[in-house]
Amino acid sequence: MKNTLITIILMTMCTTIQFAQPKEITVPQLWEEYRFYPKMVPGFNFMNDGKHYSVKENGEIVQYDLTSGEKTGVLYSAPDLNFSGYSFSTDESKIILEVNKEQIYRHSSRADFYIWNRQSEKLTAVSEAGKQRYATLDNKGEKIAFVRSNNLFYKEIGDKKDIQITTDGEHNKIINGATDWVYEEEFAMSKAFEWSPEGNRIAFLRFDESQVKEFTYTSYNSGLYPEYTTFKYPKAGEINSDVTVHIYDLSTNKTIKVKIKGESDDYIPRIKWANDNQLCITQINRHQNNLKLLLADSKSGKSTVMLKEQNDFFIDIHDNLTFLDNEDFIWTSDDDGYNHIYLYNKKGKKVRQLTKGEFDVTDFYGVDKKNKQIYFQAAAEGAMNRGIYRVTLEGGSMESLHNEEGVNNAQFSRTFEYYVNDYSRATAPPTYKVYETNKNSIVRTIEDNKRLQTELGDFNMGDFEFFEYLNSDSVILNGWMIKPADFDSTKSYPVFMYVYGGPGRQTVMNEWGGQNYMWFQMLAQKGYIIVSVDNRGTDARGEQFRKSTYMNLGKKETIDQIEVAKYFSKKPYIDSERIGIFGWSFGGYLSTACLAKGADVFKMAIAVAPVINWKWYDTIYTERFMRTPQENDSGYEDNSPINFAGLIRGKYLLVHGMADDNVHFQNAAEMASALISKNIPFDEAYYPNKNHGIYGGYTRSHLYNKMTEFILKNL
Repeated sequence: MKNTLITIILMTMCTTIQFAQPKEITVPQLWEEYRFYPKMVPGFNFMNDGKHYSVKENGEIVQYDLTSGEKTGVLYSAPDLNFSGYSFSTDESKIILEVNKEQIYRHSSRADFYIWNRQSEKLTAVSEAGKQRYATLDNKGEKIAFVRSNNLFYKEIGDKKDIQITTDGEHNKIINGATDWVYEEEFAMSKAFEWSPEGNRIAFLRFDESQVKEFTYTSYNSGLYPEYTTFKYPKAGEINSDVTVHIYDLSTNKTIKVKIKGESDDYIPRIKWANDNQLCITQINRHQNNLKLLLADSKSGKSTVMLKEQNDFFIDIHDNLTFLDNEDFIWTSDDDGYNHIYLYNKKGKKVRQLTKGEFDVTDFYGVDKKNKQIYFQAAAEGAMNRGIYRVTLEGGSMESLHNEEGVNNAQFSRTFEYYVNDYSRATAPPTYKVYETNKNSIVRTIEDNKRLQTELGDFNMGDFEFFEYLNSDSVILNGWMIKPADFDSTKSYPVFMYVYGGPGRQTVMNEWGGQNYMWFQMLAQKGYIIVSVDNRGTDARGEQFRKSTYMNLGKKETIDQIEVAKYFSKKPYIDSERIGIFGWSFGGYLSTACLAKGADVFKMAIAVAPVINWKWYDTIYTERFMRTPQENDSGYEDNSPINFAGLIRGKYLLVHGMADDNVHFQNAAEMASALISKNIPFDEAYYPNKNHGIYGGYTRSHLYNKMTEFILKNL
């Protein structure tokens, strides 16, 4: 009896100790169970009244009260119609439903579209002649326009006849009303037509891509022969599509071509109606440093310059152009060295600068015209943080709605009466709260992710900290570091660096890092110190920092990353012989460059979907930062890892999706050939039928298992 009691006590003690021990993170938890994935609140489809929003739930479109979260109605119900997306007419009397969606590229798709009339409760197909793209109602909800087979159509609601506006559309030759691949990817523009405010005209772009060279990738689908996808892809220095602007008049059934002065290879990345008689056209030269806003007369097609902007480097395209009721307009620009908001009059003269200071406006939420307020996001509290602010159209000091350390992202209702703030910190998953805008007072919490925050406490999480590094050019760089939970300064640890480093992005942000953050925590549990640094050329630190890599993309970025590695190698608690680096896309490009040019520092590198030669990437992105290879041969040759493959001495894992339409598999194949020609050993992982994101099924789990094993073996 006594022995039994002792046994029970010992078993109880062991069980208690077992449950008290911190848990370990695993790859299946990350990429199969998604155990650490926070509850997300998707983007809101706000209703016109400013207080309600709609969501798709189980084959229904359900309306909710934003302030209470209560369900207030069902706007559409058809469980048997498996629609993937929807949108409302301007007056919300009709709903466009997207069914049988078929993805084309990253942003573009085609589908069968239907119109649900909420008054008559009648469902009608937009067209029965084949799938459509970008079905869009006019402001009155009386007509709908769409693209099919590279031609533009419209029809009267209730009429079965499709009215064909263009007839010359042809695959890989002519596109009307939609964009080519490079516009879609680099200008974030897929739909290329716009209804006029009164619905009397349709403006559209025509792409003649007949002279653009083609690229083909292969898909393997267990068939006897593989399938091939061929599309137009202009690589740096090659011919682009010839793009022209046209306006179709519904009353006359005639189309006019807008008269635009400039070079034949100028870009037209945006069109927007200023009023029913004038179309605003954004025109930018191929170097992307000379931009014009043009106003085109909708009857004659004659255009005049409304605004000119020039830059010593390049100009980023955005969607912040906002016309006010008096035809003045809002514009954002790097004009004073930081990205700020400006008010211009209808003649294109600057009225006033509405935001000012040594910080970048990072997102433009819109204009509350009724109360004459502008809402925006800015990095006013440092590049790692984002706050929500407002300023009046009359100017003056901007008012902070949220500027606590961390990242705040706002979604405003149509009337700007309410907004939802998505807020997170580096070590805390996002919370979603509704605020009443005028008083800036909290209404309710939608999601606080307390369950996940509590669960994280059960795991052996490493210490996260931010730091600053002063590089050899006396420029301060922001970084973060994760140390193992049982870190001991008398021991020696390997360092694993994570990099993206490209334009318009940051890895060093005071926001929840998602699945990658938890993977890094898993590696910290295995005894690694994880480090990430935002090199020169990254976002939210003003124009000089952001554009300092111009014409030599990758040079300063690589120098910064190598310097950081050397800096850590001198720390007493770092094993200088065990420093590795990992990156994806631009980050894969930099990790490869670092392993080659920093062969004396890095023991290993992982490169996922990397650019290996800038000549193989597209015109718009590459030339924005490098100009053409013909103009800047040394910039291309000196900063493309393919030319330095022979310098690699460390362990190298090269990963690529074989159906990557963005950074082509060509990059990996050529890098492999270069390494083989130098008799340099390397590891490789190629994913058939996977694009730039390399996902689907067990793909991500397989990839992260592969990378984890490579790190454990080689670092």
